[in-house]
Amino acid sequence: MNPPARKAERASAERARRAAAACDDAKANEVVVLELAGVTSMTDYFVIASGTSDTHVRSVAERVIETMAAEGTQLLGADGLTQGRWAVLDFGDVVVHVFHPSMRSFYQLERLWGDAPVLALNRQGVSADA
Repeated sequence: MNPPARKAERASAERARRAAAACDDAKANEVVVLELAGVTSMTDYFVIASGTSDTHVRSVAERVIETMAAEGTQLLGADGLTQGRWAVLDFGDVVVHVFHPSMRSFYQLERLWGDAPVLALNRQGVSADA
């Protein structure tokens, strides 16, 4: 891989780590980062988290939006913020899914994308290769 591609890959991974940390800061449950770069061309990373209620799902999603904007990452699209059952935030190379627990159980994104490597998260939401 050439140096510019490695730099872009590291930048994407860092954005995914920041989004996961924002979820963690907002007290989201079960924060998981899937590396999709080698699995699909749609995005490089999925960050998946759960809120405890519709209100919590919305607040976690809003925290991610604020954190990413403060660091210069533009939100390209969002859906589900009003309902709070499943909020999807598209940052291009990172897509964040914040679920109500029942929705997460129903859609099982981790199982659907089971061939994607999972990055382990420590207590501060910073990813480390598992």
